[in-house]
Amino acid sequence: MAFDSLSERLQKAMKKITGRGKLHESDIDEMLREVRLSLLEADVNFRVVKKFLAEVKSKALGAKILDGLNPGQQVVDIVREELKQVLGSEQVELNLNKNGLTVLMLVGLQGAGKTTACGKIALYLRKKYKKTPLLIAADVYRPAAIDQLVTLGKQINVPVYEDGIKTNPRKIVKDGINQAIKQSCDLVIIDTAGRLQVNEELMDELKDIKEIARPHEILLTVDAMSGQDACNVATAFNEKIDLTGIILTKLDGDARGGAALSIKEITGLPIKLMSTGEKLDELEIFYPDRIADRILGMGDVLTLIDTVKENIDESEMEDMADKMLNGSYNYNDLVKQFKMIKRMGSLSKVLGFLPGLGKIKQAVSQVDDKAFVYMEAIISSMTEKERRNPKLIEESAKRRERIAKGSGRSITEVNNLRNSLNSMRQAMKKFNNMSDTDKQKMSSQVANGNYSGLAQGQKVKKGKGKGKGAFRF
Repeated sequence: MAFDSLSERLQKAMKKITGRGKLHESDIDEMLREVRLSLLEADVNFRVVKKFLAEVKSKALGAKILDGLNPGQQVVDIVREELKQVLGSEQVELNLNKNGLTVLMLVGLQGAGKTTACGKIALYLRKKYKKTPLLIAADVYRPAAIDQLVTLGKQINVPVYEDGIKTNPRKIVKDGINQAIKQSCDLVIIDTAGRLQVNEELMDELKDIKEIARPHEILLTVDAMSGQDACNVATAFNEKIDLTGIILTKLDGDARGGAALSIKEITGLPIKLMSTGEKLDELEIFYPDRIADRILGMGDVLTLIDTVKENIDESEMEDMADKMLNGSYNYNDLVKQFKMIKRMGSLSKVLGFLPGLGKIKQAVSQVDDKAFVYMEAIISSMTEKERRNPKLIEESAKRRERIAKGSGRSITEVNNLRNSLNSMRQAMKKFNNMSDTDKQKMSSQVANGNYSGLAQGQKVKKGKGKGKGAFRF
């Protein structure tokens, strides 16, 4: 996942100063050397690294920091604030016309994910702002670009205006906008042509399209894995057509962080959106403070809350919580919970939002999302009576054997699922019997990323059943 390598190295550097009662300048210098190497290895622009380190050192050497009650934590907070500044300080929203047609123009080099980003933005803005989008296929040069956009439009049920590969892109854009007005669409997203590198022919065409469309946003799609070279691309585009923002793509890959940490500081352009996966609904607003927290291993609880709100009905959550607390939670409820989690994305992605992830990283890396499919298969092999009354399966080895055969899974996996449900029920029963003080203490531990003692013996690990889907909680 994005920033993993950088995050791991920065967290190691931070550990050298946390927990100390007093810090000396040599301690800070040692930490900053590690930070410098981490940033350069992540392909962050040298000028950005130099300025970042100078700001951190200047603030960390203040008397208030060195004499503080917890100087190490205060220095970490300084690093976090500087990371946030480098990433853009504040979140910058898309400029949307509230009382008429909004036109977004996407530009970028070939292979940066521009066409897919068009579909993702259309889906995102329709869902979030109730927009009625239309996509314009103005890339007549790249083989299959028009077909790709048409296919994306069908997948998300959004109309696509296209006029083949022989029509001039300028005419396509003009006619496409007129078509959007006729169809009462209030959002147009233009997929423009890309090149393998910046050239005058491309820029002249983009400038003409800009004059015709008069877009509210001109967004450059940048491959997050391109490193600091993205700054050169952004600068070239910005000089010719005045960009308004950046979309970071392919953040689900092995992105080292160079592009994200360099582009705002070098170009002054805000990163507005980021693509976090291959699926069309995997697009997020870029929040500099939240990304800084993720990089430093502090989690991203706010994004997790937003994800839950967008994908899970509040009444569903309340009903599930009530069943857990009163002890009536059963296999039917477990299936519902699986479906809730799947609506939010992969399990590893959801767990990645939690603070203190570094402490359970090895366990998280072993989580196989197919385990949900296997567990649903096991539950589907139960009778309705067994699903409602888990005790029947608990008391009968023959039932468990029948369920294993019916689902095509192993006895071990059936037992693992049974143990998971029991552990969950016991944990909630224990929690329900705790005093309010103990409950607050536990909540505080989780908020700070300390999971020790909360579910002892329940680490996620692979079981010994058949196939790769064997699981254990």
